[in-house]
Amino acid sequence: MAPPSKLAIATGVVLRLVKEEASYHKEIEQQEARIKKSETSEGDENAEYTLRQERQALQETKNVLPGMKTKIEQALERLEEELESNKEAGGAASTEDVTKAKEAVAKAREAMREAS
Repeated sequence: MAPPSKLAIATGVVLRLVKEEASYHKEIEQQEARIKKSETSEGDENAEYTLRQERQALQETKNVLPGMKTKIEQALERLEEELESNKEAGGAASTEDVTKAKEAVAKAREAMREAS
């Protein structure tokens, strides 16, 4: 089996980063729900400590997002460069790789719009 092309590798990186960023957004929603639940619950002697821990975890997750955006931008730029060099090389990569790369570019741009 032939090793994956640079285009396929760049596509995989972009898709992984977009998926990772989406998981951080999902985690933020879950943490906010846990905080809301902790704020309304009564009778727990550790409620204050738990609430403080949840808020800290939420802030740490939010702090990751700007770095993720930068990583996605860089990976997207590399992928677009690979697409361009493939086009200049007369389509050395398979059409399947090119199609996947174009889909990854679209997903990354959508993720960037949502993050803004």
